[in-house]
Amino acid sequence: MELINDEFYMQLALNLAGGTSGQTGVNPVVGCVVVQQGRIVGLGAHLKRGEAHAEVHALNMAGSEARGATVYVTLEPCSHHGKTPPCADRLIAEGVSRVVVAASDPNSLVAGRGIERLREHGIEVEVGVLGIKARAQNEKFNKFITTGLPFITLKTALTLDGRIATRTGHSRWITGPVAREAVHTLRHRHNAIMVGVETVLADDPELTTRLSVPGLHPLRVVVDSRLRILEDARILNDAAPTVILTTDQADAEKAERLRQKGAELVYCGSGSRVDLVAAMGNLGERGVASILLEGGGVLNGAMLQAGLVDKLMLFYAPKIIGGEGAPAAFAFAGPEEMSSALSLSDVSIEAYGGDWCVTGYPIDAGSPDT
Repeated sequence: MELINDEFYMQLALNLAGGTSGQTGVNPVVGCVVVQQGRIVGLGAHLKRGEAHAEVHALNMAGSEARGATVYVTLEPCSHHGKTPPCADRLIAEGVSRVVVAASDPNSLVAGRGIERLREHGIEVEVGVLGIKARAQNEKFNKFITTGLPFITLKTALTLDGRIATRTGHSRWITGPVAREAVHTLRHRHNAIMVGVETVLADDPELTTRLSVPGLHPLRVVVDSRLRILEDARILNDAAPTVILTTDQADAEKAERLRQKGAELVYCGSGSRVDLVAAMGNLGERGVASILLEGGGVLNGAMLQAGLVDKLMLFYAPKIIGGEGAPAAFAFAGPEEMSSALSLSDVSIEAYGGDWCVTGYPIDAGSPDT
């Protein structure tokens, strides 16, 4: 039996927030629950950047019953004027008696000021209830707001022997339909999808979100140092915008033809390879807060060695294909000793039909080599 306590109501708020993942752009996901004398009287979630925050939706639902109520919110109420008025001021005006906050806001414009403002007006504030869950829920926002760089999730599908295709390059399908639907959900929840040009040449993917219900199409990003992408590639259709990361060595005439097809070219580096560190900075400046990296072995390896990957999601199929020359999920020189291997922390495993996903966070990105 689930106990009714602060954690119970905060979990409900987290559930509300989690349902909006992918909808809020560079903003965090936030859920809010208003409880009056043991009754839930208001529920809310932040639904879209620039629109009302979770607290406002929940307080509007609660109406006059907000006075003297306890409010559960997954992220510290804002205290500054942005695209919307401060939520801390609205909570004060409604006369709530207690606010339970899961996590403080790392945004330097807030950073404890919302909590302090509530306390200055006599409102009891408790911080940290299910805080670990709340911070994990906003891991993309937390990195972006503190560094200006996108949070990068490396996703790949691979066999038990670490292969992402057969020796002939055939890769459809390694995993089953349940795992593939999970990947489309990940696309919905990221601002951008990034691949290398080798993936585009081999698979001609659309890189759109295809779910049983309508989903959001993220920005499509292709790393293509020499503009080898074909001009009739499906990624150059109108389903979603496409950015091509390239260098100043790229052919100028082809670059113009690609622009006419609707692609945006971003020049990152003067050498023969895209400067991945500079590229991520450029995307961050454009407001790309999260990227789902669906690269091949070369791009995956380069991103890992550059220390740019924040999270790995490895979808394993119970298959072994072997084959000399069959591409691996990570193609880079690697360390000479096992003690220098990249390790993962906070590892979890989840089943998806007959496949399973290993999720973890790199704790040693190795030697940068971009």
